[in-house]
Amino acid sequence: MTDPVLRLSGITKRFGAVSANEDVSLELHKGEIVALLGENGAGKTTLMSVLFGHYVADKGQIEVMGRPLEPGSPAAALKSGVGMVHQHFTLAENMRVLDNIILGTESLFRFSSNRKKAAQKLDGLMKQFGLTVNPQSLVRDLSVGQQQRVEILKVLYRDAGILILDEPTAVLSPQESDALFATLEQLVARGLSIIFITHKMREVMAVSHRCVVLRQGRIVFQCPTRDTNPAALARAMVGKAVETAAAPKITERQTGAGRQTVLSLEKVCAADVFGTGLTDLDLTLKAGEILGIAGVSGNGQAMLADIICGMARPDAGCVNVGATAVKRICPQNMIRAGLGRVPDDRTGTGLITDLTVMENLAAESYRQSPYSRWGLLRTKQMTAFAKERIQKFDVRCPGPGALVRNLSGGNMQKLILARELSGSSGIILANQPTWGLDVGAAAFVHRRLIRAAEQGAGVVIISEDLDELLEISHRIQVMVRGRLSAACKTEDAGREQLGMAMAGHSDQGVAHAS
Repeated sequence: MTDPVLRLSGITKRFGAVSANEDVSLELHKGEIVALLGENGAGKTTLMSVLFGHYVADKGQIEVMGRPLEPGSPAAALKSGVGMVHQHFTLAENMRVLDNIILGTESLFRFSSNRKKAAQKLDGLMKQFGLTVNPQSLVRDLSVGQQQRVEILKVLYRDAGILILDEPTAVLSPQESDALFATLEQLVARGLSIIFITHKMREVMAVSHRCVVLRQGRIVFQCPTRDTNPAALARAMVGKAVETAAAPKITERQTGAGRQTVLSLEKVCAADVFGTGLTDLDLTLKAGEILGIAGVSGNGQAMLADIICGMARPDAGCVNVGATAVKRICPQNMIRAGLGRVPDDRTGTGLITDLTVMENLAAESYRQSPYSRWGLLRTKQMTAFAKERIQKFDVRCPGPGALVRNLSGGNMQKLILARELSGSSGIILANQPTWGLDVGAAAFVHRRLIRAAEQGAGVVIISEDLDELLEISHRIQVMVRGRLSAACKTEDAGREQLGMAMAGHSDQGVAHAS
């Protein structure tokens, strides 16, 4: 094997008493794609931040192309050929593609930009790597997949030989993901080297040459991808076997309450000044089923979630809980109607991070018995309830009095589930329920949502991860530009057809569900 283009030797990084990375040694070779895996908090982001110069390691050193890399300097990392594409794009949407790519590459003391020379270099890169995009297009007019190409071209324009991709398919449709994989194959065929950070096992197996697993800041597993499998990687990530989940079966013999409609939206329209609104949207959710809403980010999912939660009101159409129309749509009325909500923003709208675990668990029911009497809170009962929920949902924290802001993302999500699934919710809205969670935490969330459906609740899952929806949903609808396709049974749903619908090319083949 050739000499490595990147070598991390004995990297240790501590924050006070917490060791984020402990004696991590990693090599990357020319033309190689390494998948970097690990639970949330395993140290992946810290390690990449040390590599890219955002942090300085307490111990260890980094070599790029056989030369020591100056620590704590992103400029030095870029100059040495290390480039990074973040999960959330860093593009100026009101500027053209060419301007985004050359931004920051020319001296501030130049009187003019050499746009002709830059355009020629960009054209050469697009031809060399098969990354086609119109240099004169405004970024805001590009699809998500095209914007990602711009991010990659920004790195290539700076002559990077090492590319770090952080969750690169998080906002892509399946077709756009496949196109990205084809691009990565072109890049490595021309000598680039890639570190690929992802939680999606299908992508790991499809695109990487070697897998490296971090757990509690240390490398615990690494081997060629062809010599491992998703189950072994998941076990290495969490330290034990991970139970997978599957949607509970609903038989045709189920009648009565088990198949009653618990939520329906009829011809709902809503304008959204901050994003895509809704147009003539129909949705029907039955008790005991999981309905998946697929779609690429920014197609109206946020507005749909807000209307179901009562945080926004439709301009037209009707929202029904059971057979009754909701006359005044607001969060309080939807909660009273039996809605449990798992929002996409855990720290913004899901939890109050400056309050304790106990206070957050009681936030939606503190006025009810047995938590209050004559207008006074009964903290003893609230504490007992919190302890029971913490244990049942495996919320890892010091106790009911722990501040929520000190919890990990996975434990925050468990806390929300502990609150929303603690009552008699007949409807559950889970918006991006496993966003940013590792495989173990995601499996836990899936099992809890499935258990709620088995107990008779209707569950709506809004997710940009089509694999997640295909795994646990009974029916799937695709959301594009504020409209919903007809629902189809999951077993009848073709991944390619759903992906085409998500990309807005076609909704043909998305059959009606019974």
